[in-house]
Amino acid sequence: MDLNSIINHPEMLLLALAPVFFVCIFLEWYLGDKRQKLPLSARYKKAEVFCNISLAGMHQLTDILAGLLIAKIYLAVFGWKLFDIQMGAVSFIVLMVLQDFFYYWFHRSSHRVRWMWAAHVVHHSSENMNFSTAFRQSLMYPLAGMWLFWLPLIVIGFDPNWVVFVVLLNLGLQFFVHTQAVKSLGPIEWLFNTPSHHRVHHGQNPQYIDKNYAGVLIIWDKLFGTFEPEKETVIYGITKPVNSFNPLIVSFAEWREMFKEVSKSGLSIKQRLGVLFSPPSQADVNTREKVAVERNDDSVVD
Repeated sequence: MDLNSIINHPEMLLLALAPVFFVCIFLEWYLGDKRQKLPLSARYKKAEVFCNISLAGMHQLTDILAGLLIAKIYLAVFGWKLFDIQMGAVSFIVLMVLQDFFYYWFHRSSHRVRWMWAAHVVHHSSENMNFSTAFRQSLMYPLAGMWLFWLPLIVIGFDPNWVVFVVLLNLGLQFFVHTQAVKSLGPIEWLFNTPSHHRVHHGQNPQYIDKNYAGVLIIWDKLFGTFEPEKETVIYGITKPVNSFNPLIVSFAEWREMFKEVSKSGLSIKQRLGVLFSPPSQADVNTREKVAVERNDDSVVD
């Protein structure tokens, strides 16, 4: 499989990297489960690994199916491109940096907009951190709107195939930050996302929530005030645990909860939009406050 084939069929990139992923998983499993050199939260549990792999498969399938439509949109938008960009070493590096910038904003939005969090929470719902955690992806990303964040790259003039290739390359590189086997990478930590930075991102410790959104470059977090170094031991997971290894429950738990809340009687249109698009914690607060007011009103009437 040569580079041209992968560029023309960028969905093949992650399959090409799969042997590397599984070698890393084996080495981490050996180090943690067999040699017991890693924390308990780094161990491989069969039910969770099966769940993670199932989620990855569901994600890949829906990405391919949704991609049939999204590719048509990208090609239509490409007709409005601002510049005719020829791909070479420099333009490839520029594309990588720009895509990583837009990835930062996609990732930050996925934590601050509940509609997007409903998809992204799948990735955060594990209470463990190992390489298989990288496989926890949502089949709902196309509906959540991930693909919209790459449209500016196409409008600028980057070929859609190259854009999708770089998106997948970015995600592929992020596989390697999902581990507890690497403590610190020294000066590399100043510029790049690393296992230490990403462990913080997966923490439910109060100071770690909504921090370190980086894909490849940590500089965006440092520029936009969302960087937090790893100091306290990370407690992995989310504040509202799913408590299931069923990939369907993991995929749809937050969607179910969100639609249950938005369909409650007595909410105004503004409040319903708040449930869907406010930050996840604020959406919960707004709904609880509305219900509390209604209960107080009922008790007064009684």
